[in-house]
Amino acid sequence: MSNLRIFAMNHKKISSLHINNMCSSKIRASLKRLRLHVLLGRNYSSLPGLIGNDIKSLHSIINPPIAKIRNIGIMAHIDAGKTTTTERILYYSGYTRSLGDVDDGDTVTDFMTQERERGITIQSAAVTFDWKGYRINLIDTPGHVDFTLEVERCLRVLDGAVAVFDASAGVEAQTLTVWRQADKHKIPRICFLNKMDKIGASFNYAVESIREKLKAKPLLLQLPIGEGKTFKGVVDVVSKEKLLWNPNSDDGKDFERKPLLEMSDPELLKEITEARNALIEQVADLDDEFADLVLGEFSENFDLLPAEKLQTAVHRVTLAQTAVPVLCGSALKNKGVQPLLDAITMYLPSPEERNYEFLQWYKGDLCALAFKVLHDKQRGPLVFMRIYSGMIKPQLAIHNINGNCTERISRLLLPFADQHVEIPSLTAGNIALTVGLKHTATGDTIVSSKSSALAACRRAEREGEKKHRQNSEAERLLLAGVEIPEPVFFCTIEPPSMAKQPDLDHALKCLQREDPSLKVKLDPDSGQTILCGMGELHIEIIHDRIKREYGLETYLGPLQVAYRETILNSVRATDTLDRTLGDRRHLVTVELEAKSLETSSLLPVIEYAASVAEDLSRASREAIENGLHSACLQGPLLGFPIQDVAITLHSLVIHPGTSTTMISACVSRCLQKALKKADKQILEPLMNLEVTVTRDYLSPVLADLAQRRGNIQEIQTRQDNKVIIAFVPLAEIMGYSTVLRTLTSGSATFALELSNYQAMNPQDQSTLLSQRSGLS
Repeated sequence: MSNLRIFAMNHKKISSLHINNMCSSKIRASLKRLRLHVLLGRNYSSLPGLIGNDIKSLHSIINPPIAKIRNIGIMAHIDAGKTTTTERILYYSGYTRSLGDVDDGDTVTDFMTQERERGITIQSAAVTFDWKGYRINLIDTPGHVDFTLEVERCLRVLDGAVAVFDASAGVEAQTLTVWRQADKHKIPRICFLNKMDKIGASFNYAVESIREKLKAKPLLLQLPIGEGKTFKGVVDVVSKEKLLWNPNSDDGKDFERKPLLEMSDPELLKEITEARNALIEQVADLDDEFADLVLGEFSENFDLLPAEKLQTAVHRVTLAQTAVPVLCGSALKNKGVQPLLDAITMYLPSPEERNYEFLQWYKGDLCALAFKVLHDKQRGPLVFMRIYSGMIKPQLAIHNINGNCTERISRLLLPFADQHVEIPSLTAGNIALTVGLKHTATGDTIVSSKSSALAACRRAEREGEKKHRQNSEAERLLLAGVEIPEPVFFCTIEPPSMAKQPDLDHALKCLQREDPSLKVKLDPDSGQTILCGMGELHIEIIHDRIKREYGLETYLGPLQVAYRETILNSVRATDTLDRTLGDRRHLVTVELEAKSLETSSLLPVIEYAASVAEDLSRASREAIENGLHSACLQGPLLGFPIQDVAITLHSLVIHPGTSTTMISACVSRCLQKALKKADKQILEPLMNLEVTVTRDYLSPVLADLAQRRGNIQEIQTRQDNKVIIAFVPLAEIMGYSTVLRTLTSGSATFALELSNYQAMNPQDQSTLLSQRSGLS
């Protein structure tokens, strides 16, 4: 107990009750579990929540009350300043002792070598910290379009988000994408207009672009004092206070909050009063409870309305997603970040304020979603989990519904970017990092046991009967996973020697589990391993990681575009398969029709003639569909997948005793025969391209796009720049970044996103076929 007394004397805030209730061995064990695994090279101030001498009870450090938890993500277009904002947040919350900088490569959340070299975020990093008694689990997400899936799987488990904007550019291409993703998951968000100190920054322009392009209603909670070089602080519209940062302070910790007075700031006070009245009217239009309050007690004078009442109403409006609070500042110049942290705790929801329908079925039992897997050289696979209900502990056996397997958690950690604190337990609402799960992958639903899952299933079924829903049991229980987009680029990858092939297979298997958007397949003809990814940068990063993390010098073949094929007319074909294996005769006769579809569909649309559908067993139907799907994987022209095809099965004769494998084989062969007879068409991926360029370089960029078969949609004006929005075939855009830099002396930027697949014109198609057959 002597160690414990010293500990209690030094930090007077451990409650005596808490100490008396735990024997000394338990406390020593708990403190031991809380040891911080510190890597050399960065200064960390203290355990989470232990700022200065203010030590809380161990329980409040590990499991804060659920109302005090905020699970938030930071999302934006590339280069809007997400990582810098995250760094400032960590510094002001007392988590780091030095300000990290993207340019210096010493940021907490961008800890991968590739991220530090390139100055971009590649994979999302989770950080846990405390701010004014609130526990914030923050995830910094990538802004590059190649890593859209990384954003998607993190938004899936968040309760709120901070959208960061470059105040000089407003809403950019990737901002639209991440905003739509947040809409899909119904995530309340607040907007932070960053880079207010940048030349060309315009608060009004950025707010207007949020209103027009995102179709959102901005609630102006702050106004900037100055813009560009004159930016020195912000005015809080809600409390009518001026926040000025000390110009001599290096780290932005010192700022003063002054009430606006008639004597010192008459013009600013008048502007802010008008802005506050407009804000009150705007919120009253959106929130009936607040409208009643305003019309009742404060209709004569809005100035008498307490700031707390307005903040509560803004919180409700944000949760209902009818409007978005807007704040501003400059993360790089250390201005405006502390009020942003206050807004996160004030306006974004706690886990209990989000309505998750499935929780009622678990009745407090464990229910969690694995949303990310990392491979650590020492610990093996680390699985990030969002706990929706129940509690997680080390040595706990858990059941994976998707994989239908039981695994054991060996250790439980709180995530601190690339370092972790070991903890004894974690409750609902938190984000945890588990060690020891060997089979769990991204998007898996985790429960305490199979029986718990079955009990939840029965409750869901009873609820379903009440509401006349027809979902299958398993579907209702599985938390929505992540939709994985189809890859658009592929290339071959080869090890330095055949002896290293198993090592390469292992590396690719680990990387695939981490990143579901990476696809690996084997070419059946050449036996080569093919790597499929979301873009040039994506494949480049994977290649680099194999070299650095797994020590393999691999060779990549030239990058190739993932084309698709389709047919233009309707064709019929019949086929018979007659084989005798052993003493069994397998006989199948098929007649089918393939025709083109008007609408876009990746998978074939399968229909059965009335005479066929009547006699089909379930096994035969599965065999037919497997055969048709496998035939559509390789088209007759270049071996690319077939899409936009409808297949009708007109007749099917099966000899008794014929195996399902033979049915599949016959149907597959018949469809291939039909596709060969049809008029065929190659479809190419079309990219949505947005180029931001100064007026001086507009002409050469447009001329270059015309050579690339670009279809210019519109040219917008953004401050002093021009924004070209165009559709360009992916095949023409390879290596575009280098060409654009050369054309514009490095001043232009561009963003790419897959739009859809479109038919190639006959001339381009014949050129491509000649190239592939080696004739040109």
